[in-house]
Amino acid sequence: MHVRDAMSSVVLTIGPAHTLRQAARLMSARRVGSAIVLDPDTSGLGILTERDILNSLGAGQDPDQEAAHDHTTADVVFAAPEWTLDEAARAMSQGGFRHLVVLDAGDPVGVVSVRDIIRCWAPAPQPVPA
Repeated sequence: MHVRDAMSSVVLTIGPAHTLRQAARLMSARRVGSAIVLDPDTSGLGILTERDILNSLGAGQDPDQEAAHDHTTADVVFAAPEWTLDEAARAMSQGGFRHLVVLDAGDPVGVVSVRDIIRCWAPAPQPVPA
């Protein structure tokens, strides 16, 4: 099975000036655990995750004042749609993160998470006998 089979193609993108509260609301509404941060002033992109927001809150920072850019992982590890799920899991394990941005021809086309991989690897639920 490949990353393209497991990834979420619902990609939430936000700007670097979004506050953490705005990002959290958007992530909650879309039911995703990360947002791709696109900065029009640079050619790169970053990722903001639930963990980044929790770390900021845990440090006592104000989510209405903190900009997404200041909490974004800039050295993003990217996956390709043709990677196997084993390759994606290995990259996550080695890097210590739970989300990979999936690029196709340099464009973000999805995000694959640990949860997505587990969903693909887990056996289908069996019906409970009556």
